[in-house]
Amino acid sequence: MTKVEQTHEASFRDPSGYVFYDGNTLRRCILPLYFKQYRQLKETGFFKTLIAKGFLIAHEETSVSDTKIIITPEAIPFVTNPYEWSFDQYKHAALHTLSIHKYALSKGFILKDASAYNVTFHKGKPIFIDTLSFDFYEENIPWRAYKQFVTHFLGPLVLATHHGTEIFKMMQTHIDGIPVQLIASLLPFKTKFSSVLYTNIHLLAKMENKHSKDYQAETKVGTLSKKAQLNIVESLFDYIKNLKLKEESEWGDYYTKTNYEQRAFETKKAMVREWILPIKPNKLIDIGGNDGTFARTVINEIPHIIVTDIDANAVNRNYLQAQQNNESNMLTFVSDVLQPAPGIGFKNTERASLLERLKEYRPDVTLALAVIHHITLSGNVPFEKSAAFFASFSKELIIEFPTREDSWVDSLLIRKREFINHFDFYNEEVFETAYKKHFELIKKQPISGTKRILFHFKKKI
Repeated sequence: MTKVEQTHEASFRDPSGYVFYDGNTLRRCILPLYFKQYRQLKETGFFKTLIAKGFLIAHEETSVSDTKIIITPEAIPFVTNPYEWSFDQYKHAALHTLSIHKYALSKGFILKDASAYNVTFHKGKPIFIDTLSFDFYEENIPWRAYKQFVTHFLGPLVLATHHGTEIFKMMQTHIDGIPVQLIASLLPFKTKFSSVLYTNIHLLAKMENKHSKDYQAETKVGTLSKKAQLNIVESLFDYIKNLKLKEESEWGDYYTKTNYEQRAFETKKAMVREWILPIKPNKLIDIGGNDGTFARTVINEIPHIIVTDIDANAVNRNYLQAQQNNESNMLTFVSDVLQPAPGIGFKNTERASLLERLKEYRPDVTLALAVIHHITLSGNVPFEKSAAFFASFSKELIIEFPTREDSWVDSLLIRKREFINHFDFYNEEVFETAYKKHFELIKKQPISGTKRILFHFKKKI
């Protein structure tokens, strides 16, 4: 039986080729329109150098014919999107993109597509994943992806320095980048005195507004020397490199605020490690994992670990620590378990939802510590629904249940005021019963020195 290609939903945008699934293997088809560029990039060693530098995802040439060339890129266990990145992740992705374009210019090429969605994180670092985003450099022609870089990278980063990283979520509704005029309108007046921001955002917005009223002006193409283009790239690089975030968060230093003693904290870490290791997982995800403290108890034994948290500062600290420790098997990103990222783009299928990606990732172990009371009491999510959520992608679940005697649970219940009696169901027995509908209980054990219980569930077949 002939295999049927399953084309990736985002591939319709690129006339040079498309990405498709061959069974469970992701491949890229290159069409004749791009043969000349592809062969030149290959024969000059351009691809080889970018791959060696860790800039571009590695690939192998699978087949060649007169009508198409098939390449197979290195598999990436889990793809994150711009609206899921912490500040430094976003900044490093921007610098990564500029570095690639600068190198391309030095070799007679350009980066024709500067979409933030062409970057993801792999082996602890940003990686460019669109092999067909390069073209030949034409003398005196401006960088065609310049505005795209502004709307995908510079704009969101600058907005975040003034309004916080929640601004990155705008990329969910602006898959083609945040409009320049919107960026300019959200920036303080004082940013007009920055030469970089005035030129690359405010002036660009002004010109765009003028051109929208003058259709003929849109058809004019200016000229720009390679040296001038390099100057712009270097100016953007230096500016972005020095951007810093001034944003505090409730859970950014979560583990300095625990409501139990250090000995209990160490006991909990030891229990987590002892319960995980016998499972011998290849993939683990820690939901609400803050800065990755508990995931790091098994960092040397598990090939791929994901830590996700609602707090962007905690995620950022985890990301920087992973880079510093060269923990290439650690991937971290921002996620709100009460509002998982949806599918976006045309038909909501260009970028997969978080749940779709988790189901495809299929972690061997899901860790959920100090999160169920937030889901249940802050989010008003019944145990049956949270159990179904975890069961949708989890094989084995190690979850911590803070009892009603826990001080944080008590604090959350007090906030319910006159509705507090509605949450009488929040107890160990009801929790266990609800989760047993989807999971088999392997074991449970109180965490010494705390008012919490650790549960190990295995999904029912």
